[in-house]
Amino acid sequence: MVQMAISRTREYAADKAGAEICGQPLWLASALEKIAMGAARIDNDAAERNPATAHMFIVNPLHAHKRDSLFATHPATENRVAALRAMAGQRVVRRG
Repeated sequence: MVQMAISRTREYAADKAGAEICGQPLWLASALEKIAMGAARIDNDAAERNPATAHMFIVNPLHAHKRDSLFATHPATENRVAALRAMAGQRVVRRG
């Protein structure tokens, strides 16, 4: 459980660092949204069979875990995008 929490924290830290490096948090937010949409449409059978590899993906490849939870290796993409938009000073709209 601790490892999963650390993994989620690292995702936020990586997003922040990436946004600071490129200077455009909205670019990263847009990319994350596009990657997440693609991942939601495409079944990743290899990842589903081997969920221990989920932490190596940019977004969670496992369709069963779309929201933040105690056992998730990735924060919800919506939360990551909201954090990046907040960095850019935009109004954050969260989805339920």
